Amino acid sequence: MSQHREHPARPRIVVVGSINMDLVVRLARLPRPGETIIGREALEIPGGKGANQAVAAARLEADVSMIARVGDDAFGQRLRTGLQQEGVDVSRVIVTPDCASGLAIVAVEDSGENAITVLPGANGRLTTHDVRDASDLIRDADVLLLQLEVPLETVLAAIELADQHGTLVILDPAPAPESFPLNLLSVAVACPNETEATALTGIPITTLEDAARAARRLRELGTRHAVITLGRQGALICGPDDRCETIPSFAITAVDTTAAGDAFAAALGVSLARGKTISDAVKFACAAGALAATRAGAQPAMPTAAEVTRFLQTALM
Repeated sequence: MSQHREHPARPRIVVVGSINMDLVVRLARLPRPGETIIGREALEIPGGKGANQAVAAARLEADVSMIARVGDDAFGQRLRTGLQQEGVDVSRVIVTPDCASGLAIVAVEDSGENAITVLPGANGRLTTHDVRDASDLIRDADVLLLQLEVPLETVLAAIELADQHGTLVILDPAPAPESFPLNLLSVAVACPNETEATALTGIPITTLEDAARAARRLRELGTRHAVITLGRQGALICGPDDRCETIPSFAITAVDTTAAGDAFAAALGVSLARGKTISDAVKFACAAGALAATRAGAQPAMPTAAEVTRFLQTALM
């Protein structure tokens, strides 16, 4: 599906997106409004949808660069160093003076479900100029990965640059915006989950038929391929001919679903960059997302290429 390049063994992936420190609280169940729950532990774990996807792609044996911002606080230094240790190029991760790094407060219950509150911090300072200053990275990339935890105009500038250079764009539209310009979805692949797909299309999703209707609506809004992740129901793909295909999920015991969507998006990008069909790429991405959900945390949960391959082989036996 790659638009214009050879299919390298180590694809070049560029991520424009957020970097957060996740403050993770584990508890038996998520509290209801007005309710106080006693948690078991609190952890500081590197996160942010952009950084999660960068780490995931690096562990899947891609060459990854990130365009982002952190604050000039202690978290910022730790987050930048952590990405470097994962093999991510951070030369375009800008340290923002007099600004806190992004922060996410993540509550995870025993079922693996979570509730997340994000404070953007330096992520909110990532500008269109930052993206244009790194246009050489986008030009030379096989795939550009985008999410929506940085300003919308910055994401749009990245899409415009990628379009100019023929770079394939995968948009994980999370968190889904309340309103958006139509060109936001003028990308090769949009991969929302069912909640985000409902927010983008106005179509409530309770069945596979609903998901197919939402996917076709996403196609009408501009994306070449709509891929809606459906948790235990797997993922649904709708391509340029508007035919839909369901990729089944994998049977797992979920520990923490925080990073599953980010693992999915990164694996989808890496697989497409290697020249896989959209169906095979989504199957690989479902496996990566399932593996991530069996582990605690965001970036620490990201599987390696060898782990995903073994998981697929075992699942198909």
